[in-house]
Amino acid sequence: MTDNRVKMVGPTLPPDFEVVGFTAPTPAPLAIEGNLDNVMSAAAAARAIIPLQQREGYDAMLVACYSDHALIRMLREEFDVPVVGIMEASLMAARTLGARFGIVAISDRSRIMHEDAVRHCGMEGFCSGVESCNIGVLDLERKPRQQVLGIMQDVAKTLVSKGAEVLTLGCAGMTDMKAAVEEVVGEDVQVIDGVVAGIHHLVGLVWLGGRTAKCGMYASSAKGRKLRGQEYI
Repeated sequence: MTDNRVKMVGPTLPPDFEVVGFTAPTPAPLAIEGNLDNVMSAAAAARAIIPLQQREGYDAMLVACYSDHALIRMLREEFDVPVVGIMEASLMAARTLGARFGIVAISDRSRIMHEDAVRHCGMEGFCSGVESCNIGVLDLERKPRQQVLGIMQDVAKTLVSKGAEVLTLGCAGMTDMKAAVEEVVGEDVQVIDGVVAGIHHLVGLVWLGGRTAKCGMYASSAKGRKLRGQEYI
């Protein structure tokens, strides 16, 4: 899934930018479908990313999980490069392109989590709804493609009927399914892929010379860990 997303976003990049894929190593879960998956994947990913970033010095980081993922704030604390998640990026894009947005969610649990995240972002008043496809993350690749596309199309039409002018795809694995959703909602409705939205949000911030502020919430805890003698990462 990571490799496919990197390939798909490549043609949209400015000539002086490159995207490097990263997948959380074992013992990270294979899919993030709940709070425990969220925390376990964030811990495994952070332990691998910290030395990688210290060695490579990437200019920005995209957390390609459509959720309010713990890794986003962890990386903002540890580094000063811009970091964004695909949900946050897609919601900011949606608010720019239309008055009301809807989210195509994977499962009923993710629907609830996305509703909570929308409230956390202060965007509840602009959300027409979050509708579930009632499948698992890995089903995007395991189930017959036409079956998955049909489910997503039905969910998309339901959201539009509720007043959504912009739809966001609620999983990184949906990136290559955007065209199928666009086909049934028509050209007057915008469909946003969070991976592409996130990458280009970061491209803009890098061009602007933006850095993560370190005077408050995202001040690094590295010095505190060292003073406590807890080099546990």
